[in-house]
Amino acid sequence: MPDLWLPDAERLPIGNTAPTDGGPAKAIGHITWDENATKAKPLDLVPYAKLRTYFGSNAAGRAVAPHLLWDPFTGKTVQFFPANSRSLSLKDLSGGTRTNRAGSVVLQIEALFFPWCRVGGKVYESLDDTPGNGWDELHAWVKSWGVPDVWPNGRPENCTRNEQTWETKTGWYPHKGVPENDHTDPMSWFAFPVVKPSTGTSGAKTYEAFPGASWFSVGRTSPVVGRMHDRLVAEGCGKYQSSANKNTIGSGDVASYQAFQRKLGFTGTAATWPPGKASWEALHVPKA
Repeated sequence: MPDLWLPDAERLPIGNTAPTDGGPAKAIGHITWDENATKAKPLDLVPYAKLRTYFGSNAAGRAVAPHLLWDPFTGKTVQFFPANSRSLSLKDLSGGTRTNRAGSVVLQIEALFFPWCRVGGKVYESLDDTPGNGWDELHAWVKSWGVPDVWPNGRPENCTRNEQTWETKTGWYPHKGVPENDHTDPMSWFAFPVVKPSTGTSGAKTYEAFPGASWFSVGRTSPVVGRMHDRLVAEGCGKYQSSANKNTIGSGDVASYQAFQRKLGFTGTAATWPPGKASWEALHVPKA
């Protein structure tokens, strides 16, 4: 059985545990959004200790506590409920679909963040701009509970609240993608980590950096295009007819890449050409 408590996280059980209903395993991404800052008026990030006390000791905070409070700047994490209990961060209306209990696990993670927060003199507009310290370990623990690397209702940047999908599909859901809830967070999230294969004595394999959106023009010829094409085929998304020259971007490569973006959970305009940095890094195009 996977660990009920995230390894190396602080354990602060608050009681009030209750079983989940069973069904598709899920993880829910939230941000604390405890201040309303703007680009013109950024604000200092609320201290981790304040939110730890709020969820761990304050009656109002305990009533809406997640499984985990995670600081993506320091990697600190505190856990309030074991994995096999429901937590309380989702609205669950009477008579409707279940939310906090709707799965074999429904692991809820509150990232300590709000848009335009200031940390160490630097301002961060979105969660995925932060260092993301501790994300690899947190992701591995969630995955050990059977939650796959997919966003069934779409990534936070462009998602729906499809109730049928919620009830039947396993994976990650943004708070904005949960039925019966009206929050719009977390607005972004980190790419899923991928274990980089060893290349023997030469060490870890390296990948092509994101070349920028303007690089992805039909007709561009480069060996990188050929390696991109090979990766799309390996991901099961290269079923479209590519250009005669594998190293030249053609309309088939555009269709294949858009299929890969949809596989990652992107929807709408976020799943269209040209590629963005998140999907490119997830594709892992190897360097020569």
